[in-house]
Amino acid sequence: MSILNDPNCGWINSLPIRTNIKQLNNNLICDYLIVGAGYTGLSAARQLANNLKSSKIVLIDSQLAGEGSSARNSGYLVDTTLNDGFASSSDIENYKKKIKIYQEGISSVERFVKEYQVDCEWNSCGKYFASSQISDEKLAIKFSNLLSSLKFDNKILYKHNLQEKLGTSFYNVGVYTSGGILLNPGKLIRAMVDTLPENVELFENTHLEKWEINSDKINCIFKNYTISTKKIIFCTNGFLKSLNVQKNYSFPLTLTASLTRPLSNSEYENIGRPKEWGVLPIRPMGATIRMTKDKRILIRNTAELSNPNNFPSDRLETRKKIHEKGIKKRFPSLPNNIIESTWSGVVCRSRNGSQIFKKINDNIFVAGCYNGSGIGSGTFFGEQIALMASNQDSDKISIIENRVKPTKLPTDILLNIGVYTRLIYERLRARTEI
Repeated sequence: MSILNDPNCGWINSLPIRTNIKQLNNNLICDYLIVGAGYTGLSAARQLANNLKSSKIVLIDSQLAGEGSSARNSGYLVDTTLNDGFASSSDIENYKKKIKIYQEGISSVERFVKEYQVDCEWNSCGKYFASSQISDEKLAIKFSNLLSSLKFDNKILYKHNLQEKLGTSFYNVGVYTSGGILLNPGKLIRAMVDTLPENVELFENTHLEKWEINSDKINCIFKNYTISTKKIIFCTNGFLKSLNVQKNYSFPLTLTASLTRPLSNSEYENIGRPKEWGVLPIRPMGATIRMTKDKRILIRNTAELSNPNNFPSDRLETRKKIHEKGIKKRFPSLPNNIIESTWSGVVCRSRNGSQIFKKINDNIFVAGCYNGSGIGSGTFFGEQIALMASNQDSDKISIIENRVKPTKLPTDILLNIGVYTRLIYERLRARTEI
């Protein structure tokens, strides 16, 4: 089934409409086929093309390039995460490996932004982890102590300080970390599409129905045509399972978000004229909130198991109402009906929060499952999986390989029961934070 080009995302709708769109219109033979044109696929294509000038490289996506999850996230380029568990010394060692990947991800994106002079509203302002519940102070202190032991600049803040910074009295305790980046994900991913090297052929709205190994070639079957390739790199993240790739190691969750219109001068004045900021929840399933550069409020506070190919419009409208309540909780002085756009997006999860990066055989490679850190990790993994696929090595591949590997999932029935149960539990725990 083809994936729909959902027209609702505020990040995408603020961009110029693209006209240079090609669909597959004949049978092809290539050296490398990359499936998925998000951060990972675009970065893999760029790396391959720059290193292998004479190779034929084809990049495909089921929808418009960059307009899937890559443009639909909240725009956080993270250096640290909170909800990873720090119960033992082994947990902390694994956390160190994970944040090393985050650091490499920030470096990869920053190199791209500087090389191509990309205006993606890059802001090295850090981020906040915050809660309305003062009872979460213990977790905040524990996380702050961990960050301090790892030499990450951070600060615990309470209600008054948070209100000064954020323009809302909703939060009672938080941890500020200085290393994260806020950006416009739509502008960043569009730049990756626009700067693809000339020796990459991009086909969009081109849905891969089936693939099969035939001797030393891989045959990929589309609606009307085929592509025969020597090597294939799967970069479809939340859709890996639907392509029968590492299907027992990851699963998709559907998130929904809303973006308001720009606040008026008086509305902005009433909340204290805060600078751009981003808040992540201390409690899982709480709300992710941003004040953007152009004085809009972004909110994401729902996650669910759903068909990743399509999110019904009536359900999207219901989620919008939840977003409205979340904004009103934090900013009661703002008027109703200020949400301008509401959209869904797919995030890929693994059982233990680890990423997929694998050489399946000499011809098949896969990277994905970023557990919510796809901007940096996706860019970094894309570059490195391209090196691996072209038989090159790097010390950065070793950084990835040193991570904890994703663990196998239970059967679909048990997985669904487990995920539903966990989501309900986390929603109940975070009900004050939505």
